[in-house]
Amino acid sequence: MLKCPMAKNKKKVINLSEQNISFTEKQRHIKLISFNPNSMEVEVSISEEGEKKKVMKLPLGHLPKEIKKLVRPV
Repeated sequence: MLKCPMAKNKKKVINLSEQNISFTEKQRHIKLISFNPNSMEVEVSISEEGEKKKVMKLPLGHLPKEIKKLVRPV
């Protein structure tokens, strides 16, 4: 059986919510929810003044260096 050279192994999304990785930026508390290694994006929850405002995806490169070290796959 031949494998198609265009087919890539899709990696699973990594759940980060149990690790409680978070940081503060511009008076916003940002908590990481999950990491998608295929698109190199993280899903984050953004809170202001203790109120959850929104959930969105950010590129891994937009995170602080200390946080990237915790998230980036080896």
